[in-house]
Amino acid sequence: MTVLERLAATVEARKGADPDSSWTAKLLARGPEKCAEKFGEEAVEAIIEAVRGDRARLASEAADVLYHLLVMLAARDVTLAEVMAVLETREGTSGIAEKAGRG
Repeated sequence: MTVLERLAATVEARKGADPDSSWTAKLLARGPEKCAEKFGEEAVEAIIEAVRGDRARLASEAADVLYHLLVMLAARDVTLAEVMAVLETREGTSGIAEKAGRG
């Protein structure tokens, strides 16, 4: 199991936790819209660090983005396995061809 899979399992396990004892539970209790908003905030912070060129800070912000993506997915009952399955169907396909096929 990868660290990302373990993190996804932890996020899933926190769904029923007390929001006063778990940051993940607190985020999930606020609803999918707030989870999406937090994901967006973290993505913007990662973008800022990418532009600045600070590799260590970008890695840290990217980790936050991955965590908040998993929380946002969990808020809508979408699993990491579902996302990975989509990626697997795209593997080996040109990004240009894949985007053209979405039409």
